[in-house]
Amino acid sequence: MSVQSAAADVDVDLRQLFASLARNWLRIVVVVLSVTGLAFAFASLATRHYKAETQVEIAPRESVYTRPASNNNDTDKPILDEQGVATQVQIISSNEILKQVAQKLGLEKLPEFDDALDMSPLSRALVLVGLKSDPMEIPAEERVLKKMHEKLNVYGVEKTRIIAIEFSSEDPKLAAAIPDAIAAAYIAGQGAAKLESNNAAADFLAPEIADLSKQVKDAEAKVAAYRSQSDLLMGGNNSVLATQQLSELSSELSKVRANRAASEATADGVRRALQTGGSLDAVPEVLSSDLIQRLRERQVELRSNIADLSTTLLGNHPRIRALKSQLADLDAQIRSEAQKIMKGLLMQAETAKARENQLVADVNTLKAASAQAGEQQVDLDALQRDATAKRQQLELYLANYREAASRQDRNYLPVDARIASKASVPSEAYFPKVGPIVGAAFAASLLIMAIVTLLRELFSGRAMRPATGSRFERIDEVAMPHMASDMVAMPVVRQEPAVLRDPVLRPEMGNRPAAAEAKPYATMPAMAESPDMVAMAEAAAAKQTAVEPEPVRSTLGEIDVEKAAEKLIASGAARAIFVSPEGDEAAASAVLVAREVADAGLRVLLLDLTASGAASRPMLNSGLFPGITNLLASEAQFSDVIHADLYSDCHVIPVGTADPVRAMRAADRLPIIMQSLTTAYDLVVVECGPADAQGISRLTGDATEVFLSMLESDDDVTQAAVKLIESGYPDLTLVTPLGHEPPGNPVPGRRTAA
Repeated sequence: MSVQSAAADVDVDLRQLFASLARNWLRIVVVVLSVTGLAFAFASLATRHYKAETQVEIAPRESVYTRPASNNNDTDKPILDEQGVATQVQIISSNEILKQVAQKLGLEKLPEFDDALDMSPLSRALVLVGLKSDPMEIPAEERVLKKMHEKLNVYGVEKTRIIAIEFSSEDPKLAAAIPDAIAAAYIAGQGAAKLESNNAAADFLAPEIADLSKQVKDAEAKVAAYRSQSDLLMGGNNSVLATQQLSELSSELSKVRANRAASEATADGVRRALQTGGSLDAVPEVLSSDLIQRLRERQVELRSNIADLSTTLLGNHPRIRALKSQLADLDAQIRSEAQKIMKGLLMQAETAKARENQLVADVNTLKAASAQAGEQQVDLDALQRDATAKRQQLELYLANYREAASRQDRNYLPVDARIASKASVPSEAYFPKVGPIVGAAFAASLLIMAIVTLLRELFSGRAMRPATGSRFERIDEVAMPHMASDMVAMPVVRQEPAVLRDPVLRPEMGNRPAAAEAKPYATMPAMAESPDMVAMAEAAAAKQTAVEPEPVRSTLGEIDVEKAAEKLIASGAARAIFVSPEGDEAAASAVLVAREVADAGLRVLLLDLTASGAASRPMLNSGLFPGITNLLASEAQFSDVIHADLYSDCHVIPVGTADPVRAMRAADRLPIIMQSLTTAYDLVVVECGPADAQGISRLTGDATEVFLSMLESDDDVTQAAVKLIESGYPDLTLVTPLGHEPPGNPVPGRRTAA
């Protein structure tokens, strides 16, 4: 951001600057018309060039009826991707195709394509003196190909599979014939490549098929021989006979075991019923017996008769007794018949058990046979897989060979490309375009002449005028008081002449002293040193080398706040370090000087390094803002710790709210922070409090001014000044805030943070 300082030296007079265009209008018009006329002459006399274009489409030409069976599933896939189209572009522009076209059209006989056929006297003279290469040193074929490459432009149309072939020539008919010939040569070359590939495939497949036929025959013979030797007879479901028999016997064994278990369970149920005298009606085998059913029916009939006779006869009647006797005989017969059924079931269970034992023995025998057959089957399967793979490969080779042979015999090899659009003879030349060339020459020459005229006016100084608004005047020297001969010589506090300068130029000048920057615009000469002061300094220096002085009380000369601000502006200082031996009250000098320089239009920042915040608290009316301690402790960024002074345009970084002990651990970062601040601001004012030379060493740098703030001249101030001078700060300046009256009555809160 540029700040227009009141102390700027000169300004640019825009009215005077642009008035130079009107004063030099004749020169501008002459130059512009001359350049435009030359451009028109060039465009009118230049050789006409014509351009034509042929388009080739990359698309499958194979019919669905003649497409090979192996490619039927690939109809939806693109024939070429972006890289494939780019490859075809390179093939079209290859030397092989261009040679064919050149021979077909006889381009080597045309002077347009061979410079050696029609060389002008000037060209021959340049060749003789060695300023131009002799075209005869290059073969005629290469000369023609070089010209064709210069005039040819082959590119793929974006998002399509169309390749455009552009060619320019002085002859419009030739410009249309050459791209058509290139497209035809490309398609013919693709057909020849397909034919060559097809013939190579047929030549390769013929001996391979013969070898595979023999291998398939041998492999199948090995399978048959191994099967007969291993007695691996095949049963149903394409399995070995032993394995199939084992499966059948296992199924039969399961059935026999189930029948045996059922018979034993039924016999056991009948036995329990007979032993316990229970009812036999719950046993299905008993109920299914016809004899028992008839006995049951007779038993029911006798019980019915007994019930009928009991209504008229007593229980001891002979007939009733006879019927009861018959009923008892029927029960005995039923139980006897149940015992017979039980015995039959037991016999059936024993028979099933014997059958089961026999089947178990047979299954064990078949298991061993099946295991041996399985091992042999593994070897047989390997032989069968080998024979099957060879047969499949043979069938594939036979199919491909038949397709290749048929295409070779019929000479049917469709190319995956066609000419989508043939070139038409152009009727209008594409070069030169008279209107655009003349218009561009006119606009360019007019712009260049205007820029040249403005620059000449600017650098001549006629467009510059003195700046107004300078508010600083020359600063007088501050006379130093006389000291006794045995006292330590104090530095001469001498002010440089006030020089008007532009603060906008300071970042580009690398923070050089303002006296050097503003030398061309200096308006006041420097004052000569007082002879008395020089003599006093020399005498004091001589005595200091002879005898080590003792610190004594001395009275030093000082300057006020206004002159301190003027000195900073005139010297071009980037840093102002204030030391206040008397404590917080003397810190007002740094605040007042920073405000004075900021009111002059410079970007100023005050950095408060006092322990109590004596410098920043009056500027912010609070000590609770984040500041330098927060920045050193990595708790905040620059944008968080920079605040606006409530009473001026100055910015301020307060002490902050972080732990001072933690912040001082990162004190090594102070030089980096100071460098960043001096880059962003014209002046950085640092209030250090009662610091010594070692304490301010991290804060100094190029273009640094050191000030000693004082309220009254006492021994503490004198000793602090002597120590700073002896520690390497001879240009120390004393400044006092006493007697300073700020202009106007500032109102708090009128500024906002930048």
